[in-house]
Amino acid sequence: MNPVIGQCPICANTLHVTRLNCRHCDTTIDGHFTLGRLYQLSPEQLEFVEIFMRCEGKINRVEQEIGLSYPAVRARLNDVIRALGYEVGESQATARAMPEEVRRDILNELQTGRLTAEEALHLLRGNSE
Repeated sequence: MNPVIGQCPICANTLHVTRLNCRHCDTTIDGHFTLGRLYQLSPEQLEFVEIFMRCEGKINRVEQEIGLSYPAVRARLNDVIRALGYEVGESQATARAMPEEVRRDILNELQTGRLTAEEALHLLRGNSE
């Protein structure tokens, strides 16, 4: 069976379920049902959430699992948080001046392709979002 998708492949709007079917007894229920917040995520975001959960929410384990730096993992986590409709709070790390070592890490991640230019720009500007 194919996995359920949550966004229209044509216009990217949210899809709604209108029919449920039991494969065992062939009961069918028609109506309007929501898929839930997780179906708002892109396949890449959903994969990140699965890794994050498998690593029990420990960012250092996520770093090791996917081979990204802390700023890159944090940027992806913030992206998922926003995609689920929540606001990302300002962290203590972004509230103060960025250490040179962190700045260098972000630029290295950008150079190796582990961060997009947009992600790097947000991080360099002090936005963990």
